[in-house]
Amino acid sequence: MLRRGGSWKIRILFGLAIVAFAYFNRCSNTVVNPYTQREQVINMDSDQEIAIGLQAMPQLKQQHGGDFPNQDLQNFVDRVGMKLVNNSIAKDTPYQYEFHLLADDKTINAFALPGGQIFITYALLAKLDSEDQLAGVLGHEIGHVIGRHSAERIAETEFWQTVSQGASVGADAGGLVAGIGQNVLLGNGRDDELESDELGVLFMIQSGYDPEEMIGVMQVLKEAAGPNRTPEFQSTHPDPDNRMEKIRAAIEKYKDQGVGVN
Repeated sequence: MLRRGGSWKIRILFGLAIVAFAYFNRCSNTVVNPYTQREQVINMDSDQEIAIGLQAMPQLKQQHGGDFPNQDLQNFVDRVGMKLVNNSIAKDTPYQYEFHLLADDKTINAFALPGGQIFITYALLAKLDSEDQLAGVLGHEIGHVIGRHSAERIAETEFWQTVSQGASVGADAGGLVAGIGQNVLLGNGRDDELESDELGVLFMIQSGYDPEEMIGVMQVLKEAAGPNRTPEFQSTHPDPDNRMEKIRAAIEKYKDQGVGVN
């Protein structure tokens, strides 16, 4: 029979082994995104991203009232979305881009699933003033797909869950480590939004749209959030004013680089 002290040591060693495995697995899954040149931890390939997006699509549609019942407006969204894809690096990716106009007339939102499924609610579309603003919204969401942000979050979450399990086994500190993981996820979320904003600016310029109109989109989001919006440090999204500043900087950056229509 093991003494209590021996049992405690075994638990510590087992917990450390789990944590070490998590870190080894994280390092082995570090890749360079060929489209953004950013180093990321990703534990799935593009086919898996596409499959996840397609599997999640029906439920998301159902949550937002299904497809908007106007084919002309859907065709409009498709046309703008595919114009952005065909004039940017998106056309060279393995992803299957599809654009969905959702019937939800209350939720002002747009989002992307991994693999290329992109959504905009009618509530947001109705707030936009121009085709250029729609291009800003869709370009931003294409940026999330190319940036592989969902895949990165999945890998990050799995990493921290594994570390948390190991720490819990070894020293009952899982809650603390899980908290660190959540903070990392929230921080990456803000970075994801800013990266997608910059990519959206680039795609707009390459497709002949006015990137200044993305600032108008930020104004729409700011007004929708109202005066009591969540402070940036408590949110997964950067503050709209901060995003406007970064968008202006991105516009100047690509202007200085002489980026134009492909």
